[in-house]
Amino acid sequence: MSATWDVAIIGGGIVGTATAMALAREAGALVVVLEAENRLAAHQTGHNSGVIHSGLYYKPGSLKARNCVEGREAMYRFCEAHRIPHERCSKLVVATRKEHLAPLDELERRGRANGLEGLRRLAGNELRDYEPEVAGIAGLHVPQTGIVDYTAVTEAFARLVREAGGEIRTSSRVLHVERRQGSVVLETPKGAVEARALINCAGLQSDRVARMCGVDPGVRIVPFRGEYYELVPERQHLVRNLIYPVPDPRFPFLGVHFTRMVHGGVEAGPNAVLAFRREGYARTSFSPRDTLALFEFPGFWKMGLKYWRMGAAEMYRSFSKRAFVAALRELLPALRDEDVRPSGAGVRAQALDRNGALLDDFHIVEAERMIHVLNAPSPAATASISIGRSVAAMAARSFALK
Repeated sequence: MSATWDVAIIGGGIVGTATAMALAREAGALVVVLEAENRLAAHQTGHNSGVIHSGLYYKPGSLKARNCVEGREAMYRFCEAHRIPHERCSKLVVATRKEHLAPLDELERRGRANGLEGLRRLAGNELRDYEPEVAGIAGLHVPQTGIVDYTAVTEAFARLVREAGGEIRTSSRVLHVERRQGSVVLETPKGAVEARALINCAGLQSDRVARMCGVDPGVRIVPFRGEYYELVPERQHLVRNLIYPVPDPRFPFLGVHFTRMVHGGVEAGPNAVLAFRREGYARTSFSPRDTLALFEFPGFWKMGLKYWRMGAAEMYRSFSKRAFVAALRELLPALRDEDVRPSGAGVRAQALDRNGALLDDFHIVEAERMIHVLNAPSPAATASISIGRSVAAMAARSFALK
């Protein structure tokens, strides 16, 4: 048996490593991070678009709003201090139809309630001052939004964990968890790890890890694949920074948009199509186990009955480049089919409850000697430093680490 740790953290994405950093540096805890893959940031963290979100979208007072606003500025400070590529570049949220105006009003209200300084409402003729090729009848200019390399951020978090005496173990998928008096034992392919407490930041596998620990998570993780195109180099001038549509308030997705990336290039997307494998980055990805887990959960069928039209539209757009580009062209009329080419994809771990509701806010469940982070979608990367501190403080109180 290895030496006893204060806390074992399952999951080497940005939330797991941020939590480890906070525990190691601020609570003085001896921490080990167990990552199933052979590298950190292998899934959600390493497949997102690299946006530092402002806090515009989130209900004031929610965990998302509080953590995003605090975490955004912490992220900018961290990147500056550790020389991580980033830029506070701003974005436009564009209303292209009259029915978008009321949701745009609500976004403006939320943004101001969440303390966004310099937020500016724009008339249609003012949009082109920021994005000359954009089309719309109104919009919001959001100066706090930025871009960053989140994989580099995760690696920096991990380096600080090591410097504080912690350990990062890759290729260490947790296979079994056993509770003992005063500790938990986690079996991995590299041997057993004993710790006083456990924090589950396993993302796409977080509900399964909770059940492995004997905890009913109350939700099922549903994987949604987001597919991206990218603008060909000679047409990247069409986008200066970031251009977003007004999102459909019924869904926790932001709609297809344009993102200038911190290392160059412009991404377009993503859509949000149901994936039949939790780590299913290709259209053909399929897992019988993951599919059965969806089909046997009552909430899945309730969700399907409510949102099947949206799901069918997203599936069609997944297989039709022309349909995908048509959605993008609503924001950028000059865009042509030949201006974009396929790029990468990511899979979002979206928690679904038994009533068929897609959880919008962060969802954390505590149990004896355990904390389970069960829903941490966007803006979790932006808010990771704040989330990590919050979970670390929860752990310090619950596990008596100080």
